[in-house]
Amino acid sequence: MKTSEIKFTVALDENKLPENIKWTTSDGKENSLTKSILISLWDVNEQNTLRIDLWTKDMTIDEMKRFFYQSLLSMADTFKKATGEEKITEDLKDYCKHFAEKMGLTQQ
Repeated sequence: MKTSEIKFTVALDENKLPENIKWTTSDGKENSLTKSILISLWDVNEQNTLRIDLWTKDMTIDEMKRFFYQSLLSMADTFKKATGEEKITEDLKDYCKHFAEKMGLTQQ
């Protein structure tokens, strides 16, 4: 069986706020310009979601709005792939459009 590892390294300031987030993979992929990560883990024993949400202190509000918008769209796509549920996926994407409008992410 082949395995792969993803490693996150978070540099903290004196107040323990993230200044820099880097990630690497065991197959050599790297991105050193990461400002935010949202990780959801399914705990089988607790039947609950565990989360790790981090963002750097220099991430702008506009960047966070776009990050959430794109994350929500990605979650809708993943849900459709995982479950085949097309109707609710379209509802989720409709919400994403609403979110983008409310956050000023769409062009007028």
